[in-house]
Amino acid sequence: MIPNELREAVIAIANDAATAILGIYDSEFAVEHKDDDSPLTAADLAAHRCIIDGLARLTPDIPVLSEESAHEVSYAQRRTWPRLWVVDPLDGTREFVKRNGEFTVNIALVEDGVATYGFVQAPVTGVLWHGGAGIGAWRREGGRESALRVTPAHSPLRVATSRSHRDGRSEAFIARIGEISPVGLGSSLKFCALADGELDLYPRFGPTSEWDTAAGQCVLEGAGGAVLDLQGRPFRYNLRETVLNGEFIALADDSLPWREWLPG
Repeated sequence: MIPNELREAVIAIANDAATAILGIYDSEFAVEHKDDDSPLTAADLAAHRCIIDGLARLTPDIPVLSEESAHEVSYAQRRTWPRLWVVDPLDGTREFVKRNGEFTVNIALVEDGVATYGFVQAPVTGVLWHGGAGIGAWRREGGRESALRVTPAHSPLRVATSRSHRDGRSEAFIARIGEISPVGLGSSLKFCALADGELDLYPRFGPTSEWDTAAGQCVLEGAGGAVLDLQGRPFRYNLRETVLNGEFIALADDSLPWREWLPG
């Protein structure tokens, strides 16, 4: 269980990062591109500095793996880290550039490969989700906090579709379900919508990285849902040389027959 004092301090850091992001979101900003062609803005870097500096002051003994500095850390180095923060300072940069509001700040504590507690902050709405498996999950909005619990699957299933990352295998999976109610949503907001009871299923066969999923997985698991690889195993972190995730299924109701829908 994460101590209350630490939890509130990390929430404050996430809020500060959100403020830094909004300061740039409301201005004219340039868009650069990384080697993998993903976009990069001043907001990504401002939020990164805010979180890195804040966590360094708060927990100097816990290293940070952030999307914006991961290239500086070798696997030989991070494999020795039994505890670490996994951070995406601005998850959904493409949505940020589109100015549709569907982007988040992701911070997760990972211990011995397990994402144990996560924080997802939505800068535009101000909503923050936090939680962890076996602990619970909560939504904080406008000074009020409510506990979250996933809901039984609806009919037709409400299935998350990515705003900016559509791929053939995901489309094939969705087609095999039959009648669905598709919900377009960007960033880790998809995990939060599952935890909120607004979605039933989020299949992802396209590429993601560990910082894209760790915080959202914590929130969803805290609410009673699951993030599973295609063998049905919970996602784990910082155990491989690559930081790229494999394919996964995120569910509010893990009794759904998702294996029957897997594309060949």
